[in-house]
Amino acid sequence: MLNLVLFGPPGAGKGTQSEKLIARYGFVHISTGDLFRWHTANNTELGLRVKEIMNSGELVPDSITIDMLNEELKKNPDAKGFLFDGFPRTVAQAEALDKFMAEKGTAIHKVVALDVSEQEIRDRIAKRKLTSNRADDEDDKLNKRINEYFTKTVHVLPFYEKQGRLQTVNGIGEIDVIYGNLCAAIDS
Repeated sequence: MLNLVLFGPPGAGKGTQSEKLIARYGFVHISTGDLFRWHTANNTELGLRVKEIMNSGELVPDSITIDMLNEELKKNPDAKGFLFDGFPRTVAQAEALDKFMAEKGTAIHKVVALDVSEQEIRDRIAKRKLTSNRADDEDDKLNKRINEYFTKTVHVLPFYEKQGRLQTVNGIGEIDVIYGNLCAAIDS
């Protein structure tokens, strides 16, 4: 089993690259953003709690996120591996994820970070806004998400780097070139 965290700021291409990696490696994709959006769209109990938090642009508390991840892992007991997209976002979450995975008899084996500049992120999300109609792409929420990433989330990278699990890939360029570089990082 190979468990991977795909890391990067909002708009870095995690969703696009995740689809390609899933097809190649047979990962079960766990996107906390997708899970949050599904729960909120379906007005589940969790979704109603998450909706209020997401609408303010804040991060969902770790306990709620870990509970959601646990549900997803339970749904896939025979998975070849999991690809975590959008989680962890803090060192505390990374530590909680390591503990959680150890309790499941496995671990996060690699963390691959897409390195993308803030200007590139803003350009990509401006284009995405024209087609996706995602509430979290609105300017005020987007600014909060970008600020959260560059002031808090980015501090997760040294946590994994110290453990020798971090690989960084240039996230700017053609999708297939980035994908090839991601595969090379995963296979190394």
